[in-house]
Amino acid sequence: MAEGAILAHLVRAGDRVLKKGRVLTAGDIAVLRAADMSEVVAARLEADDIAEDVAASRIGARLAGDGIRLAAPFTGRANLYAESDGLAVIDAGLIDAINAIDESITVATVLGFTRVSRRQMLATVKIIPFAAPRAAVEKAEQLLSERRAVAVAPFHPRRAALILTTLPGTKAALLDKTRAAIEARLRGVGSNLVFERRVEHAASALSPPLKDAAQECDLVLVFGASAITDRRDAIPAAIEAAGGTVIHFGMPVDPGNLLLVGKLGRADVVGLPGCARSPKLNGFDFVLWRLAAGLPIGRKEIAGMGVGGLLTEIATRPQPRDEPSAAPHAPKIAAIVLAAGASSRMGSNKLLADVGGKPMARHVVEAALGSSAEPVIVVTGKDGEKVRALLDSKNVSFIDNPDFAKGLSESLKRGLKAIPDDCDGAIVLLGDMPGVTAPLIDRLIAAFDPAERRAICVATRNGKRGNPVLFARRFFPEIEAIEGDVGARGLIGAYPDLVVEVEAGDDAPLIDIDTPEALAAYRGTTR
Repeated sequence: MAEGAILAHLVRAGDRVLKKGRVLTAGDIAVLRAADMSEVVAARLEADDIAEDVAASRIGARLAGDGIRLAAPFTGRANLYAESDGLAVIDAGLIDAINAIDESITVATVLGFTRVSRRQMLATVKIIPFAAPRAAVEKAEQLLSERRAVAVAPFHPRRAALILTTLPGTKAALLDKTRAAIEARLRGVGSNLVFERRVEHAASALSPPLKDAAQECDLVLVFGASAITDRRDAIPAAIEAAGGTVIHFGMPVDPGNLLLVGKLGRADVVGLPGCARSPKLNGFDFVLWRLAAGLPIGRKEIAGMGVGGLLTEIATRPQPRDEPSAAPHAPKIAAIVLAAGASSRMGSNKLLADVGGKPMARHVVEAALGSSAEPVIVVTGKDGEKVRALLDSKNVSFIDNPDFAKGLSESLKRGLKAIPDDCDGAIVLLGDMPGVTAPLIDRLIAAFDPAERRAICVATRNGKRGNPVLFARRFFPEIEAIEGDVGARGLIGAYPDLVVEVEAGDDAPLIDIDTPEALAAYRGTTR
């Protein structure tokens, strides 16, 4: 009997597509039999195995340090995402040790000290077969028990000063261009330029404004009219004359070799290389990112920048930084809560009815807010003011549907029109399904991957499809063309190859409350 086994390959059974890795249910067996299929290739776990999703999630939870969000696992993969802009901090030795435990466990990360943005993927845990040995998972957890291997050091605002030195013939336009380039870099890490001086390129002229800048700012940048040649040059000499210290001169990054770091009072001082005037990536960026992230930057850190520090373009092999490709990010999925219906079979607005001590609609909205979906859009209609009032304290957007009597499709269209352009898709939630939880929503989002032909994600129970359903943005025009009191479920049958079913583990996807009897029965089961 295949029930409970893990499907080892994709199976087409009539109009259903059962995908690899699916745990076969009694309903799936019925579908296979109806399609005259008598056998499939499937796997069963042994007593000392840990299922792929559980294993990936357990290891991912131990990997994740400060500033990291662990997504729900799916098909043996758990992704780690940045919660803010900053620098990735990766313990490479620990990652290597985990990858050496057992071939079933793999962890891939970005390079350490890579600049990252909010929602960017920093690491992925992938269990290669359908399970990992318990001993291997426990060893990984033990290795990660004292320190985490993946974190984000977020950028913090710095008050910055810029001092530009001049020589006879230095053009003001060139200085203006330099200031603009450096100010743009500072803004990119959340910092501001609050002090500027332009002085003669001589230690005696430079030292006084250095002192003034260090009293007002915590980051002092010096761009010389002439490149720094050694520790006796004008800029390092001026730092020392002002009472500061030159920590390190030179760096194994090209362009950017002639960079200097120092300290003057509480202020960090950076003598900039000429390439800092260019908007292209250079050694100053590496130093600025660390300073903005509050990470140490001294002789040891700069000496460690050589691997990956060759940024100079080669004519025969242009660097990809000229045309950067987007780094993998967590999908941005909006949640649409449909709360506009007339509740005609209930006799009164069911969304206002008490379920477990709070109005029914609050259950669904709180589940959406507790998930990784954003933004959360609530479509109101009948008793709109009352529904808004019971959700007034929630971080949601409201869309009114005065034509709610035309049916569900009208509310769905209005919700879709309110979704920001940067969203990759939307998860549609019905306001009368109080059993839906944030973890279920997150599992649907984790399953979403249009590149892997998972563009429609449906919550199921024992193979029976229910709600919520997540749709990729590509389907929005088709959904907006639907008329009447129907949702977008017709698309599920129209695109079977793009559908992935996500087992809920309980009956929540199948329970919507339309009658007083259904409400009484639900209240009875949740006491």
